[in-house]
Amino acid sequence: MSSENGRSGGGAEDASAEQLALIRETVRKADVPRAKPRTWRGAALAKELPVARVLVDKGVLHLDRYFDYAVPEELDADAQPGVRVRVRFGAGRHRVREGRREGGGLIDGFLVERLAESDYSGPLAALAQVVSPERVLSEELLGLARAVADRYAGSLADVLQLAVPPRSARAEQRPSPEPLPPPGRPEAGTWTRYERGAAFLEALASGGAPRAVWNALPGPEWSEEIARAVAATLASGRGALVVLPDGRAVARVDAALTFLLGEGRHAVLTADAGPEKRYREWLAVRRGAVRAVVGTRAAMFAPVEDLGLVAIWDDGDDSHSELHAPQPHAREVLLLRAAQDKCAFLLGGWSCTVEAAQLVESGWARPLVAPREQVRAAAPLVRTVGDGDLARDEAARAARLPTLAWQVVRDGLRQGPVLVQVPRRGYVPRMACANCRAPARCRHCSGPLEGQDGGSLRCGWCGREESGWHCPECGGFRLRAQVVGARRTAEELGRAFPAVPVRTSGREHVLDTVPGVPALVVSTPGAEPVAEGGYAAALLLDGWAMLGRPDLRAGEDALRRWIAAAALVRPQGAGGTVVAVAEPTLRPVQALVRWDPVGHAVRELGERAELGFPPVSRMAAVSGAPEAVAEFLRTVELPGEAQVLGPVPIPVTTSGRPRRPGAPPPGEHWERALVRVPPGSGAALASALKAAQAARMARGAGEPLVRVRIDPPDIG
Repeated sequence: MSSENGRSGGGAEDASAEQLALIRETVRKADVPRAKPRTWRGAALAKELPVARVLVDKGVLHLDRYFDYAVPEELDADAQPGVRVRVRFGAGRHRVREGRREGGGLIDGFLVERLAESDYSGPLAALAQVVSPERVLSEELLGLARAVADRYAGSLADVLQLAVPPRSARAEQRPSPEPLPPPGRPEAGTWTRYERGAAFLEALASGGAPRAVWNALPGPEWSEEIARAVAATLASGRGALVVLPDGRAVARVDAALTFLLGEGRHAVLTADAGPEKRYREWLAVRRGAVRAVVGTRAAMFAPVEDLGLVAIWDDGDDSHSELHAPQPHAREVLLLRAAQDKCAFLLGGWSCTVEAAQLVESGWARPLVAPREQVRAAAPLVRTVGDGDLARDEAARAARLPTLAWQVVRDGLRQGPVLVQVPRRGYVPRMACANCRAPARCRHCSGPLEGQDGGSLRCGWCGREESGWHCPECGGFRLRAQVVGARRTAEELGRAFPAVPVRTSGREHVLDTVPGVPALVVSTPGAEPVAEGGYAAALLLDGWAMLGRPDLRAGEDALRRWIAAAALVRPQGAGGTVVAVAEPTLRPVQALVRWDPVGHAVRELGERAELGFPPVSRMAAVSGAPEAVAEFLRTVELPGEAQVLGPVPIPVTTSGRPRRPGAPPPGEHWERALVRVPPGSGAALASALKAAQAARMARGAGEPLVRVRIDPPDIG
């Protein structure tokens, strides 16, 4: 064995000697030595357009601009606008050798354009590497990203991190399929139920750019109706983009499109798809192989070729608001795309947000609604149980469930499944009139009033104390905290109906569908599964838990969640019944009973216009340590018409609990100020806040943290 090992080692030494000799011969025959990789010292530059303008991936505001680099001749062919590159960043002026600036760390970036010469007079560093010749950043996408960054006082690099998915080399190597020819015009289908539904589809198929706010009828047909709008756009030879709130909604529209058009006509873009699959689908869209995209908010920047339609479903859902800087909302991004690409726009949902009502009120979009007889035919019967009913109901006092609810559940279980919607835990109460339940608001800024330990009232926006409050609606002087009512659990319902299976759907486990057999389905808002054939009945419990939240959108959001659950119930003609445990005199409850979310949104818009609330005004939140917020507000050059509310303390985050985006670190005491401006001054406000934040960052790491957010979702 030892002799065999000796012979094997000798062969390896001979092979190594031959390899070294071959390497020396190759080096001697080389005409010009290669430049040092990634510095390109002494390398020749590209003969034409030797300067590359690069956006470096540094998401800090004071570096939110382009930087020029020299293009080595060897990278000339691949260094085209839109490709990913690597550059050295952070080298000083004194680190120059052989006409090249050197040093600094390697950092990713995008090549924006090629130039004949640079505005910078000093020596340029060279491009270190072209990561891939794939041109992922188009001029249209770059323009959109810049518009979003400016609107939200953010950096272009941060927006592009949201817009362009991470690279997968294996996905780039796979060719995309050949594009399919445009399909034929689809039939109007259930769009005929709406007054202008067929005309809207015809305008899309004819190459027009209609803009509509669509109040969808209850029932499962909405996904097919979206698919027909996409098909009509594809029939005109243009592309379409649909953004939905969650993966379950994406799956329904995906199935409807596949059924209507077949495979290969659209791409699905969701964050849950996995890096390689998502990038492969995204590349197919970027290369023009696929002209339609369906996805969650990750798809709002999808580079659809020749965009003809952008659509969003249920724009009031929290999932449409991006959590990462600069935290854009999908609705606003699609509005920017509709203006930039001059394409059609469709905002749809069972309910209606105030922003959607404003689009119609301003004349920018047209309403797309069904006649009242169609609404009555499609909607279930809605009944309410208020405080007076509960006080007189012996069963409600004993079992904490109204007699009417017991009867509806019992009757519904004879026909099919029954949905029970229970609010999530953690809603914070606010103060309201004890007589009429109108929210208590500050006389100075109309912010929400909060009860203090000593019994005094303080505004949650401007921090002023309120004395001598009285209700402007009924004149009452007594206040009450709108506390969360009894939570109906699956165990209690199981004991009440022992022979019926109980299913739960919530944060830990969300059901997509349930069979159309008798069962109790207990769900939190937004997690309601779809029942085969529709639910026979639904209970909307503890309405005050949602109506009593300290949020400007509490009523709108409660109505949206109620209607989303009630829309899954069978029509009134088929016996469908909904019981809402909430005071029937309140506006959101009345809108639910009448099934009139549009009227509710229009009235809300009128009140907000009188009080200067968003979306009529533009608002920004500035939060951080008290001294940091005060210093920021002293230095920022706000527009002359800006109004600063606060600052007021932010509740301290408890250690060990999940922290909301933008919340202070655990144990730290932060304050928040709100800045609002009238219509037309939003761009000036964003520019001023961005400039002040950039100046703070440029001064160094010693500056305390201050967070700025345009259009904060929770403003009290």
